[in-house]
Amino acid sequence: MRNLITRSISGLVYAIIFISAILFSAESYIGLMAVFAAICVFEFSRILKLNNAIPYLILAGIIAISVIKIPTFINGFLTGFSFIGLLGLLYYLISTKSIKTETFIQKIALHITYLILPFYFLIKLPFFENSYHPNIIIFIILMIWTNDSFAFFVGKNFGKHKLFESVSPKKTIEGFIGGLLFAILAGFLIGKYSTYFSISNWIIIAVIVAVFGSLGDLVESKFKRQANVKDSGTIMPGHGGLLDRLDSLFFLAPFVYLYIHYII
Repeated sequence: MRNLITRSISGLVYAIIFISAILFSAESYIGLMAVFAAICVFEFSRILKLNNAIPYLILAGIIAISVIKIPTFINGFLTGFSFIGLLGLLYYLISTKSIKTETFIQKIALHITYLILPFYFLIKLPFFENSYHPNIIIFIILMIWTNDSFAFFVGKNFGKHKLFESVSPKKTIEGFIGGLLFAILAGFLIGKYSTYFSISNWIIIAVIVAVFGSLGDLVESKFKRQANVKDSGTIMPGHGGLLDRLDSLFFLAPFVYLYIHYII
């Protein structure tokens, strides 16, 4: 009971801070994402056993780039590089091979592809047609919460077939499908009342969110399993680390950004 209360209070404080920063201003959103990214880099460095300032310096440079106007081809290069890097991690997840984390270069490359570049696109997500639209990120978070909640509910009550048992024994195919369907429903309702994109576009975004958000959670679980740790940190009592809470959001960010800015 005490753990449930602690977990609820911690989650509520996190949600209030996150949503308040998103709604207050573009600057507060960027500032909070910068802080979140730095904490996640710290937690990920501990998982990989890397004690070095280079990831933080690269993160600072990427955040600086995210708030200034850069040539289109550079943004395209970062998009492609991030896309390829994350697909590479999905290859390791699906193939059940261990992610290579032995050398210093491998650890730095993983910081860039898994964390730093995805946070760049997470910062850029609410910016559309040269304006800051906080509801875009709010809607995406709403779809993530919908997917996670119903994946848990359906999986717990109806799950029989394991999704990736070697990485996350509790996740089931039935839970994944349940979360996906309710995320699509959330996308439909958002599209019906949103003025940004059409219903069909929001449904596609919901599919991207559900699929790549779930995969992002599994990739982080694989990193933790390889390092033999339960949580990425202790900053959120009852929840673990910030990386544990944001793994879905930053992992899906490049894919949603790609769809919004290059396909719609």
